[in-house]
Amino acid sequence: MTSEPRSLLWPTLGTLVFVILAPGSVVVLLPYLISHWTVADPFFGLGFVRWIGALLVLLGLPVFLDFLVRFVRDGRGTPAPVAEPERLVVTGGFRSVRNPGYVAVLAMIAGQALIFGSTALLGYTAVVALAFHLFVVLYEEPHLRRKFGGNYEVYCRRVPRWLPRRRTAGDDGNS
Repeated sequence: MTSEPRSLLWPTLGTLVFVILAPGSVVVLLPYLISHWTVADPFFGLGFVRWIGALLVLLGLPVFLDFLVRFVRDGRGTPAPVAEPERLVVTGGFRSVRNPGYVAVLAMIAGQALIFGSTALLGYTAVVALAFHLFVVLYEEPHLRRKFGGNYEVYCRRVPRWLPRRRTAGDDGNS
């Protein structure tokens, strides 16, 4: 029982460092440098667009936090490629999409763009989305296929990469 907390210590510390450096820069520092968090006129002159932005941020944050906890607790690693999980993580948000952390980050950046009425942040969101997609397709997925083999292949057939699909009763996820 005492070995369990110790086995989570390094993944937890590594994840905290990762969050400060990577998502902290992508979600907080760079959006601030781009927009200075200055509130401009809402998009299309529609004030409710800011509320949609706030909703995106509020929905993205718990998904991102769950993603981090799953990597530490279930995967016994961090989201950083240098200290990756030992186990394939398929629980929590990973049941709906293969990349819940990236989706959450994009939601939080897009949310900021809508809150602040910043076209520059919308453009930044698009650039980050493209970078995430290229990283996932060119590095992450091939690496996970090598590391986890058939288990990852089955997971990919069942769970979409970016957008959750509606599941019906009896759906085995293979279609």
